[in-house]
Amino acid sequence: MTIGQMMLGEFDQEMQNTRKTLERCPDEKWNWKPHEKSGTVGWLAGHIATMPGWVAMTINTEELDYAPVDGPSYQPPKIENKRALLTELDKNVAEARAALASVSDAEMMKGWKLLAGGKEIFTMPRVACIRGMVMNHIIHHRAQLTVYYRLLGVPVPGLYGPSADEGQPGAAEAAAN
Repeated sequence: MTIGQMMLGEFDQEMQNTRKTLERCPDEKWNWKPHEKSGTVGWLAGHIATMPGWVAMTINTEELDYAPVDGPSYQPPKIENKRALLTELDKNVAEARAALASVSDAEMMKGWKLLAGGKEIFTMPRVACIRGMVMNHIIHHRAQLTVYYRLLGVPVPGLYGPSADEGQPGAAEAAAN
């Protein structure tokens, strides 16, 4: 079994949890944000939905300059509602899963570089980039989105067990303590 194949179980679970979270994204609150320095619900959800696509990009390229000196900066897809959000997520998850299933260990250990304006931000093995800059990044922003949901009164899904909004009787009381 390859490194990529070994990552598939965790990837599938995290993507299931990600979809469960994004399915609750309220279209009517798409432009809401909790603070002037925060992103909107729609921006944050869209960021989460596009990140699985970074897996295939990391596997299939050697580097990304997201703000090249001689060209346009990276522009994420414009996502304007929950239906488009879930379509984008599902497309990116399928591409990422296929890339993980077929990549060799040698390719996963090769360095991948992130640049901004031609300046190196980091170089790390693809496997480390996928783990840290993709998977952990998705989990981080997914958690932020659940805080937005709590503030908006949107039921928070149980991701690693029941949440205070669903699941076992007494979960709300246990979460409050």
